[in-house]
Amino acid sequence: MSAGLFPETYDAPADLASVEEVPLAERGLPATTYDLLLRAADLWPRRTAAVVLPDAERWEAPLTRTYVDLRNDVHRVANLLHREGVRRHDAVALLSPNCDALLPATLAAEVAGIAAPINTALSAAHLRHLLTLSGARVAVAASPALDPTLWEHLAVLAADGVLETVLVIGPTGEPVGDLPALGSARVLDLVSAAEGCPADHFVGEAPRADDVASLFHTGGTTGAPKLAAHTHRNEVADAWAIAANTALGDDAALFAALPLFHVNALLVTLLAPMFRGQHAVWAGPLGYRDLALYGCIWRLVERYGISTMSAVPTVYAVLAGVPVDADISSLRFAIVGASMLPPGVRSSFEQNTGVPLVEGYGLTEATCASARSFADHPRPGSVGQRFPYQRIKAVRVGEDGTWTDLPTGESGTLVISGPTVFPGYVTGRDADGALRLDGLGKLVDGWLDTGDLGRVDAEGFLHLTGRAKDLIIRGGHNIDPAVIEDVLLDHPQVTGASAVGMPDPHSGEVPVAYVTVASAVPEEELVAWARERVAEAAAAPKAVNVVDALPVTAVGKPFKPTLRADAARRAVTAALADQAGVREVTAAAPDGSVVVTVAVDAQAVDEAAVKTILDGFALAWRLEAR
Repeated sequence: MSAGLFPETYDAPADLASVEEVPLAERGLPATTYDLLLRAADLWPRRTAAVVLPDAERWEAPLTRTYVDLRNDVHRVANLLHREGVRRHDAVALLSPNCDALLPATLAAEVAGIAAPINTALSAAHLRHLLTLSGARVAVAASPALDPTLWEHLAVLAADGVLETVLVIGPTGEPVGDLPALGSARVLDLVSAAEGCPADHFVGEAPRADDVASLFHTGGTTGAPKLAAHTHRNEVADAWAIAANTALGDDAALFAALPLFHVNALLVTLLAPMFRGQHAVWAGPLGYRDLALYGCIWRLVERYGISTMSAVPTVYAVLAGVPVDADISSLRFAIVGASMLPPGVRSSFEQNTGVPLVEGYGLTEATCASARSFADHPRPGSVGQRFPYQRIKAVRVGEDGTWTDLPTGESGTLVISGPTVFPGYVTGRDADGALRLDGLGKLVDGWLDTGDLGRVDAEGFLHLTGRAKDLIIRGGHNIDPAVIEDVLLDHPQVTGASAVGMPDPHSGEVPVAYVTVASAVPEEELVAWARERVAEAAAAPKAVNVVDALPVTAVGKPFKPTLRADAARRAVTAALADQAGVREVTAAAPDGSVVVTVAVDAQAVDEAAVKTILDGFALAWRLEAR
């Protein structure tokens, strides 16, 4: 017998223990995301499921779907995919910014096969890599009017035989328009093609709990992005944990402005609301990148009664300066994640809006979310308490790769176990067509190595201290970049900070930092500030560089390879300053590893001297004669 799908109360840290008194297996969760949709349509057929804005300028002219509308459209598209040959082990690529038709298409891909959302802003090489790795032969793609650049890539991919069928979707509320030919690939208007398909049921094999539901590419901060597989069980369990929060009622409206190629958009704003019959208000295709959104954001909150929203720290830094020109009392709290939240951004946003910022923590390999904070129970310095039924601990990773559990409160590498841990990355397919999955060293006896450094206190709250792979190694001494970043973020003018290692011929690396500031401040002042406050002298940054913006991935996560490349360029430029014939030094990190290129005048340069200097750095380099 089910003990109740949700706990009676889960909106405070003390509730975790009582929630876990009931085993997850006794909660009676739907087996798959398809079952979740069917349940929602049965319980709340006429309740609003989604409100989709065409764009920020037309924020008062949305399209609205009820839950029964959504179910029927999902059936139509799933049956179209089945007609086009998609079966249980087949991936469907989803190549589109957010729009009305993308919502049912994403769910339908999980019903008929496997959803594989892909960021269309990735390079052509990465698009090809992900499509080939997923094995997707059918794609749902944005029309030229919605994403014109995408069609340049599609033409090449179709000509090379990578795609066989392209189902086109257009801007919200607008027709697809003329469909350009794509070589030998079939090109169809998805909505028109799906109209004749059954709306009351799925004609194919329905998914099961342990079937793969989706493939999400990692941020691609280093090298080619990997494809992380999620099962239906993974997604349902994580969506349940998100929806279990009783601080929001069944009538809550969530603001959705993150792209659906990111797990947060799928789990937090599409799947989780289905558990309670809540709904999301979807921003236009540009989401938070639409500058017009910031001119109407507070009126939009009032108009649609937004209860909560999710964004990255840079968004809240902007919103902290947007005057509140509407009644935003419906906004219970705002959720922030993906990167460390500067204290100044928190205080500025909360003072401007009166809305508490609630931090969360998660990663693609654990489906989406693994910890969250509580609006009425702030815990400064923590990114949140672990979710029910997930376990998080800190371990020490030995030189031989073995793990040693650390005592509660001691810092180490954070690892996670539980129902949301992914089964692995896609490495290929077996002879029967099933995906071949491998943890690639991230999974050990059911535990996931997050790559994050931190500690877990006695109440299950996580305190992050940095990224293991971001360690700066100075003369054999490991320096956590977070100790530098935290000090700089305490400066009243600093709004963002990122520390990396700069190549050094004597120490291997020395720490340097890059910051964004609210108003002009001399870099020398920032260096002095850090030097006086960083706990250990070896971690004091050699330089602090003020930049207009810190590089981030498409989903707002810090992108440090760009900064490492810039630091290498600066170091090599300084080292070669006295060398005749050196014209330019550039650096790039195409696969996460920095490569420095030195352009020289072959007639004037002392090539042997330049090579001697470059050999003093622990980095890859090449000379280019001009």
